[in-house]
Amino acid sequence: MKEQTTGKVTLVGAGPGDVGLLTQKGMQAIKEAEVLVYDALLSLELLALCPKEAEWINVGKRSNCHLVPQEEINEILLEKAKEGKNVVRLKGGDPFVFGRGGEELELLAKEGVPFEIVPGITSSIAVAAYNGIPVTHRDYTSSFHVVTGHKKKNGKLDINFKALADMEATLVFLMGVAALETICNRLMEAGMDPDTPAAILEKGTTCRQRRAVATVSTLKAEADKQEIKSPAVIVVGKVCSLERDFSWIEKKPLFGKQILLTRPKVRASEFAEKLRKLGAQVIELPSIDTVPVLAGEREDLKGTFEKEIAAFLEEKGAVCAAFTSPQGVSHFFAQLRELKVDMRKILATPGLSFAAIGTGTKKELEKYNIFADYVPERYYARELGKLLAEKLTSDTTVYLFRAMQGSPELTEELKKAKLSYKDVAIYETVYKSNPMLTEKLETAFAQEDIDYVTFTSASTVKGFAETLKNFDFTKVCAVCIGEQTAKEAEKYGMKIEIAKEPSIASMIELLCEKAGRNLGWN
Repeated sequence: MKEQTTGKVTLVGAGPGDVGLLTQKGMQAIKEAEVLVYDALLSLELLALCPKEAEWINVGKRSNCHLVPQEEINEILLEKAKEGKNVVRLKGGDPFVFGRGGEELELLAKEGVPFEIVPGITSSIAVAAYNGIPVTHRDYTSSFHVVTGHKKKNGKLDINFKALADMEATLVFLMGVAALETICNRLMEAGMDPDTPAAILEKGTTCRQRRAVATVSTLKAEADKQEIKSPAVIVVGKVCSLERDFSWIEKKPLFGKQILLTRPKVRASEFAEKLRKLGAQVIELPSIDTVPVLAGEREDLKGTFEKEIAAFLEEKGAVCAAFTSPQGVSHFFAQLRELKVDMRKILATPGLSFAAIGTGTKKELEKYNIFADYVPERYYARELGKLLAEKLTSDTTVYLFRAMQGSPELTEELKKAKLSYKDVAIYETVYKSNPMLTEKLETAFAQEDIDYVTFTSASTVKGFAETLKNFDFTKVCAVCIGEQTAKEAEKYGMKIEIAKEPSIASMIELLCEKAGRNLGWN
């Protein structure tokens, strides 16, 4: 019998909240994980990027509320590694800055299990920076000190407050919300000026970050007034006064908004990147995927594309190749490559023209050095049909390369004009879901923690509904790319917002308008 090969454990620091602060090496480790052991404070934004194929183990540690005791976490890491698995221990901030990462490695080292450490950006620096507070500044202080504000079981803080007060340095207390009053009082008792600037920073680097800024003597009262809660970082020092001039992230148009994207992953990244640049926190949760007919499960479709391309090449009259989505374009060329169809044969077709439903599809064609002859002013299936009916001669055959069950509005217009057409299914839409996130999503909606859900097609609405079965969809504010998408969302009772134009740019403009800001922020 072959001996079981020992796996590996990678301790990954996930950073303080903003997924953009996760290191490249950390993201690569997450993508390769077979087992994911994660904490409670990790955001939906980050968890949505984790491989759903992995085994997820929530060890859910919060202050004074440990879902799984530390000793048991250590045993889980050991056990899964000994099964030969590639285990990622995903921790907020940095594993070695009050993250108990050292404790988790002790057992692994003792048992000879291989491990790696991927440092994370610590909240002690990042949270302050996102609130416009530099922990060092040559005119204010030359050092900063990170201190745990977590009380021991006996309720005491084992901290030399006299030493801290005498240093005139920036002091950063992690996990200290419950001990805020004690920390401030002990610092003043140790000789710190009561008027020393101080701040408490809640949910730093996330879309829900906020702060209370005062002095050591008044911070507790100000924090209570603003109802600041954990997780939060306490900063004490003269640099806190710079917050008025250096705050920056709140000025972005979509700061304070968490937006869920349902677009297929291959198309979502650019959309997500634009929203994040505008200050939004983005949950990428593709509700659908597209599968080429050559590789799909529908046996009855597998030979159709090859047959239709053969007919396309044999056409004697004019031919128009029409595309209704960027996915259609990419699948078209990928399947031509799969079938080894030389592009010279395609381009030699007499009277060949190309049509695209909108700018996204047009740009996708341009990647292949093909510039669309026909693009409607309004990016709808019916408008494309009307344009082709107006521009094409009666001897033209239109080949519609699109998804199965494409919009009948396009073919209705072609029929009215008595144009010959062939509806060629080149990909099918399949619904995707991540069961590991379903409960977290439902909780987030219940707590009104997701501001908008974006839908770029009726299929994405259906896929989203499949993900959250038996859910009260009236809690969802749907930002829809067009009327057909909105009609599908209305079936579930969602609150509807429709972009002025069926484009990603128009959807982003709408989101900024709803947030009360415009795109001219910078």
